[in-house]
Amino acid sequence: MWTFIQDQILGMKWLSSVIGNLLTALGFDITGKLGGSIRFFIYDVIKIVVLLCTLIFVISYIQSYFPPERTKKILGRFHGTAANILAALLGTVTPFCSCSSIPLFIGFTSAGLPLGVTFSFLISSPMVDLGSLVLLMSIFGAKVAIVYVILGLVIAVAGGTLIEKLHLENQVEEFIRNAKQMDLPQEELTKKDRLRYSGEQVTGTFKKVFPYILIGVSIGAFIHNWIPQDLIVRFLGNGNPFGVVLATIAGVPMYADIFGCIPIAEALLAKGAKLGVVLSFMMGVTTLSLPSMIMLKKAIKPKLLGIFIAICTAGIILVGYFFNAIQYLII
Repeated sequence: MWTFIQDQILGMKWLSSVIGNLLTALGFDITGKLGGSIRFFIYDVIKIVVLLCTLIFVISYIQSYFPPERTKKILGRFHGTAANILAALLGTVTPFCSCSSIPLFIGFTSAGLPLGVTFSFLISSPMVDLGSLVLLMSIFGAKVAIVYVILGLVIAVAGGTLIEKLHLENQVEEFIRNAKQMDLPQEELTKKDRLRYSGEQVTGTFKKVFPYILIGVSIGAFIHNWIPQDLIVRFLGNGNPFGVVLATIAGVPMYADIFGCIPIAEALLAKGAKLGVVLSFMMGVTTLSLPSMIMLKKAIKPKLLGIFIAICTAGIILVGYFFNAIQYLII
């Protein structure tokens, strides 16, 4: 039953067969480079869009119960490691990319929440949202997805705890530390309001990320059908012990979310790249993208920004090598 759910519902393998049959009927050779690329592109775009819209609707409905003001009050009741864990968990039901998470991070910091707690949120929000869990299940299977999410949460909690211990509150820009917060009464949403909000989130997020899906799927189709397998294996397989480091660094200049990264990761893995290399690339893109760091620099000073980048980079690289080591057990 689980195999059916993973392959046919989450992975939509039936859709790949339907598209393959249609392309064959139209005269395309789906075993060739061009036909294979077209099939990969159509299949992945449709699959990711369906999962994207479904996930955003469900997650947005859940998120409607945790507006920033309520989240701040929940986090304010906890202290120490428990607060970091809760912040990391709450990050899983918030926006899908770090650029969307940063405004919430700024709001939580200006509200007086401990700096380490807000950084646990900032790390987990783009790295281990519920969307990543379902999407990774659809491509890599449940074992990989669950371990990925657990390790992402560990990075978020450990990173936030370390930043808290370093007492870097003076590294937050003055306009955030001195911002005045007003405790406004929370308006209780009706079920209709929540459904409308979820629908608006689907529309807004789809418009924002769809171009990146097209770019990501195009890159994935090119890797899958045009780049020789031995080239991928040489640079990102067992033959290169620095593949994880290279993949993490390569992800930083990009701006995408989990939906744009998945088709690239899928193609790299199919071509022989190690699992840890692929996941490090995804984490690098979603957590440390250059546009996100530029936004974050407006809120925190260079020293804290450097420590944040160093913690995330070290954590991502360690996770990558760990996945490389256990790949034979979970795939």
